Amino acid sequence: MKKLDGLLLLNKPRGITSTACLNKLKRKFKLKKIGHGGTLDPLATGLLLVFLGKATKLSPFLMQREKVYSGVLELGKTSASYDADSEIIEKKDWSYLNAEEVKKEVLNWINLEEQEVPPISAAKHKGKPLYFRVRKGEDIPVKRKKIKIFEVKVLKTELPFVHFWVRCSAGTYIRSLAHSLGKRLGCGAILTELTREECTPFKLEQAYSLDQVLEEGLEGKVLSFKETLANWPQLTVNPYLEEKIKKGAMLSPLELPLQPKEGLKILISNQKEEPLALLECRDELNPRWKILRGLWS
Repeated sequence: MKKLDGLLLLNKPRGITSTACLNKLKRKFKLKKIGHGGTLDPLATGLLLVFLGKATKLSPFLMQREKVYSGVLELGKTSASYDADSEIIEKKDWSYLNAEEVKKEVLNWINLEEQEVPPISAAKHKGKPLYFRVRKGEDIPVKRKKIKIFEVKVLKTELPFVHFWVRCSAGTYIRSLAHSLGKRLGCGAILTELTREECTPFKLEQAYSLDQVLEEGLEGKVLSFKETLANWPQLTVNPYLEEKIKKGAMLSPLELPLQPKEGLKILISNQKEEPLALLECRDELNPRWKILRGLWS
């Protein structure tokens, strides 16, 4: 099979880790470089960005975009992982609550600015993942992180179950949203189902199932650099500028036919249509195009 560099949109099945999905692909297609853009827990299904070959260099520029999830939470239960994938450590009565009260608290997620990181997670403390410390029986520090909730919908309430939809910043723990809801309501809550529907600008409808990819192969399913960064400005440069970029030189605004604007990022290709580099405009008063990431090797 020819070497592939690009983005595979994968629909991760339930009951398997994101890393295990990648390992299956790596073994099947003998891939040397593979990575994903944002972990999905084993309980979760949905859109997983899988970067192949040189495209692993694009991961940092796509991981920080907004995410969309739909899911189901259950009131009256608490677990160490904040979801249904670990032992239930406490059960409480939820019957004093009505659907409107619960809906109001779910919609209140829109006002959250930070959240508690689940103790069973890949978040690190002093260089070690929290889940590693849990396995070792070590004390787990309470870590909090900044988040942004852009939009929330309650799709259905069949207490003790609540079906919801949320658009949020990258890195938001949806199971922490469920856990904090349970604390506010006084009865506990866990996440029981979760589907990632979107990693802006990619949608779940564009994704292939893991079984389909393993059975049919990667051919025709991998997005090129240009398709992956379709919402970025894109330019082709001549051999002189190609060589200049490869030497790490910054480019002046006169060398590229694009209005400079501080923070603007662009994809540069050579005349063979090969991806060359990601550039960013720095310093609006005296603008220069600086290399963010070289893609030529």
